[in-house]
Amino acid sequence: MPVTTQQIVQWKQQGRAIVALTAWDFALATVLDEAGIDLILIGDSLAMVALGYNTTLPITLDEMVHHAKAVRRGVKQALLVCDLPFMTYQESVQQALHSAGRLLKETGVQAVKLEGGNPIAVETVARLVQVGIPVMGHVGLTPQSVHRLGYRQQGTSQSAGEEILAEAIALEQAGAFAIVLEHIPSELAQQITQKLSIPTIGIGAGRYCDGQVLVTADLLGLSSRQPPFAKAYVNLRETITGAVQAFAQEVSDRAFPEK
Repeated sequence: MPVTTQQIVQWKQQGRAIVALTAWDFALATVLDEAGIDLILIGDSLAMVALGYNTTLPITLDEMVHHAKAVRRGVKQALLVCDLPFMTYQESVQQALHSAGRLLKETGVQAVKLEGGNPIAVETVARLVQVGIPVMGHVGLTPQSVHRLGYRQQGTSQSAGEEILAEAIALEQAGAFAIVLEHIPSELAQQITQKLSIPTIGIGAGRYCDGQVLVTADLLGLSSRQPPFAKAYVNLRETITGAVQAFAQEVSDRAFPEK
C-alpha cells in the first residue's frame, strides 16, 4: 500500500527512521520508488539541479506542476510531497490555497511543503490543513530566503535556536504532519525532535532527527558543488563522463556501431 502522512507520523512513535530523497523526473522517481524510499520530495531544488539556476527562487508553479506530474507517473509506493515555490504562497492565504490546490489536483501529490515558521506561514499552514491539504513544514536554513540568510548554518546562538524551536512548535500546532530541519546544530535538532509529536526530517541537522533527506543529485555525486552536510555515495558525474568519452572515442574511431 502507498505510504500515507498518517504512517509517517506513526513511524516517529514507533521509532522507525524515515528515508526521504528528492526527484525531478520519471526515470529517477521510478528508481527511488523501487528502491523502497519512504518519502519522495519534488523539491524546488530542481531549479538548480535540473534547470540550471543559481538559486531556487526563479522556478514557477507551472514548472513544479510539470515535474511533479512526471514524478507521480513513476511512483507507486512512496509518499509524494511537492514544494510550493517562492512567491506562490507568501502573498496571501488565498494564493497559498490556489497554489497548493493546483499541485494536489493536477499532479496527484499527497502533500505540499512550504518554508518558514513565522506567524504568516503558520496561519497559512493552518488554513491549508483545514481544507484537507497535508503540509510539511521547513525551518532552519530556508533556501527561498537565501538573500537574507545565505547558506550558512542557522540556530547557532541561543536566541536563534529558541526562535527555530518556537517556529517548529507553532507549525505542529497549526497541523503540519512533519517538519524539515535544515542545516542547524544537531543539539538543536535533537531538542526539537524530542519536543514534537510529529516527525522531523533532517538535512544537515545531525543524527537525532526522525528521518533524513538529501538532494538526490548530491547523493549520486552529480552536483558540481557538494553541500558540507551531504554525502556522495557514488561519483556518477565521473562515471557518466567516462562513459560519454568512451562512446565519443568509439564513434570517432568508427568502432561503434560494429555493423
